[in-house]
Amino acid sequence: MLKNMEIKPLRSDVESSIRAHALKAKWAKAKKLFENNIRHPSLNVELLEPRWRGIYSFRLDRTYRALFFIFEGKAEIFKITKHYKK
Repeated sequence: MLKNMEIKPLRSDVESSIRAHALKAKWAKAKKLFENNIRHPSLNVELLEPRWRGIYSFRLDRTYRALFFIFEGKAEIFKITKHYKK
């Protein structure tokens, strides 16, 4: 995985989800960290199971994560989701 990675412009449904969950400031901070250093420890980037699907996540806060895949060398965020730990 690369150290620096650009995030493609967000789809309108993802932007709506960020607004609906009041995550605008947290999104801006996480996006900046991600684009400067995808391995930044506070992002906790993970390759999700099953690994062959190539879906990753990174942390916005303790509750929310951004799901993404890498396409044409850029990260494409496709969902903001709640993260539950057991």
